[in-house]
Amino acid sequence: MDPIAINFHLYKPCDSRCTFCFATIRDVAGHLTLDDAMRLLDRLRDAGGEKLTFAGGEPTLHPHLGPLVEHAKSLGFVTSVVTSGSRLDVLLDHHARSIDWVALSVDSAIETVQRSLGRGRGDHVSRVRTLAARCHDERVRLKINTVVTALNCDEDMRALLLELRPVRWKAFQVLRVEGQNDGRVEPLLIPRAAFAAFIARHASLNDAGITVVPEDNAAMEDSYVMVDPLGRFYGNHEGRHRVSASILDVGVRAALEQIGYSPAKFEARGGRYAW
Repeated sequence: MDPIAINFHLYKPCDSRCTFCFATIRDVAGHLTLDDAMRLLDRLRDAGGEKLTFAGGEPTLHPHLGPLVEHAKSLGFVTSVVTSGSRLDVLLDHHARSIDWVALSVDSAIETVQRSLGRGRGDHVSRVRTLAARCHDERVRLKINTVVTALNCDEDMRALLLELRPVRWKAFQVLRVEGQNDGRVEPLLIPRAAFAAFIARHASLNDAGITVVPEDNAAMEDSYVMVDPLGRFYGNHEGRHRVSASILDVGVRAALEQIGYSPAKFEARGGRYAW
């Protein structure tokens, strides 16, 4: 049950207010020291980790993201940063050679829709265009992440995606997680049929060299290895938020067994690819 691909949600603060966010990390205050975060990366690599994704909150706001990316790369990880773009330019200025992937979060090609979802102030799509071009210039592989909700499920984003030219486009069906986004996300929930129609509308992107990766609610549950800012595994198991003991205290495998992670579901959703 080695954790091949890990998402390290290393920092709770975020400058977006996305209504659908399932990584609000409500039960966490603070984050690991730099030394402890470095030791955590060592443990994850020793346990078989291959790809490490830095997420948040907004990871580019973390005061030590640069050194952590450098350390992960030195350990042999394939590195990735999931971001709305807040301070991505600054990160790329100093650490582009240690970043293999950038995943930019954009949920709509329409600025007003994006703002209504809580990401940006009416300029987010424009910023993503600029940052995508920067990633291409730096030869950092680009992924786009889109959460499909009641506000954007009828949209056609093909023109924007062809302009951005990501290697992969991951589209998530908006997910309700008790203890994370319950009480806010309900008006945005969509049935599986609406999500399937959205994916079908964009299937031609595969022919243009953009790998379309759809993930409905069933595919997401128990299929991600996620670490919170305090160095604990957490996940969505049977619709509920679960948290392990500290990885630094009990070890990677013992902590992972506490959250319901399914390697079979990870493989089934295509979690392993040519990264």
